[in-house]
Amino acid sequence: MIALVTGASSGIGREIAKNLALRGVNLILVARRTERLIQLKNEIQYNCPDVKVKTVTADLSKENQCIELYEKLKDYNVDFLFNNAGFGIYGKFTETKLSDELDMINVNIKAVHILTKLFLKDFERRNHGYILNTASVAGFMAGPLLSTYYATKNYVIQLTKAIYEELRNEGSRVVISVLCPGPVDTEFNEVAGVKKFSMPSMSDAYVADYAVDRLIAGDLMIIPGVTTKAAVAGSKIAPTKLLLKTVRTMQEQKNS
Repeated sequence: MIALVTGASSGIGREIAKNLALRGVNLILVARRTERLIQLKNEIQYNCPDVKVKTVTADLSKENQCIELYEKLKDYNVDFLFNNAGFGIYGKFTETKLSDELDMINVNIKAVHILTKLFLKDFERRNHGYILNTASVAGFMAGPLLSTYYATKNYVIQLTKAIYEELRNEGSRVVISVLCPGPVDTEFNEVAGVKKFSMPSMSDAYVADYAVDRLIAGDLMIIPGVTTKAAVAGSKIAPTKLLLKTVRTMQEQKNS
């Protein structure tokens, strides 16, 4: 079995890679930071010497590099695709930098879209494969002060759900799931430009283990943690304007 993991240099992606290695899955690790990838490869091969690990440095904010990544790896007969690369940007919509936001849209949306589409075609031909798209609890609502990030995760959730139904209707054995965690102990805050989470966070190792288990089990929506499940349920019944005010207040607390 071979798994392709994007965003593998840190956070959930790194922990998913380590988790898969312990299960005996060979790995293709993708991220921008070559040194981090090599460190992870060495760690995995030390702990799991029978697992084969390949690293690929790529900037998934560039459309051509997403397509080149597929072309480079299509003959490996990948069994698992983990679209985990992504980041957020904190700030008022009119004050955040447009070029940074466009990079985020490219990574959070376009890269997920391109890699899902290209690898899914191969999975369908073989009638086998697993895809996990990492979204967020943010994808169930709008997010003042993290507006573009929340919107990108909405896209990931809705795209995954639609593909899931297409596969189900065709009787396909290909599995596609979307991971929707709440706050997780990763580098997200540092990259997004915020000081802290506004609610308790989960460990990235726990989220990774839960995600892999539920993907293999065939779950569509993977929502780790009781608090996160409650937040998703509440977002579906709360009046829109009240929910917007609540989310804005929570985001303001991140830099208080």
